[in-house]
Amino acid sequence: MNAIALLRHQLEMSKNLTASLLADMQDAPLTAPTPNGGNHPLWVAGHLAYAEARLTSEALLGTENPLADWKEMFKGGSQPQYDATGFPTIPEILAKWDEVRANTLKILDSLSDEDLDKPAANPPAGREEAFGTYGKIYSILVMHSLMHRGQVADSRRAAGRDVLMA
Repeated sequence: MNAIALLRHQLEMSKNLTASLLADMQDAPLTAPTPNGGNHPLWVAGHLAYAEARLTSEALLGTENPLADWKEMFKGGSQPQYDATGFPTIPEILAKWDEVRANTLKILDSLSDEDLDKPAANPPAGREEAFGTYGKIYSILVMHSLMHRGQVADSRRAAGRDVLMA
């Protein structure tokens, strides 16, 4: 298996594992993962879609983020709101994430293993070490959804749901 095929497999698995938990929480989207709050499923879903669009469009290619209008709701460091008024629903967000992911994979499929060392067009300032190449951005995308998956798993438990092995 080459690096492109491995990244594709990891991207598909990490998204599917996380999206299945998010879909399960569509009827309880504002459930906090801890008694002290935290990133609830609605925020996690929107953040993952927004961040992936940002990384592939702005950081990787140097183009405009197609989800730029979600920035204030879902950018890194934003605070989850516990009033869903004006926010997209989890199913709407997951559909948008599917579109973003299709573009992410289209870009990946156009690359060779050697292209993974190409410099990103516009990595986040001060974070070039982590986001400075195509390969590093794709690696972050794999890890990012799995990191937030844990928050969704905690929200599921806070909502009284059983553990899923999905």
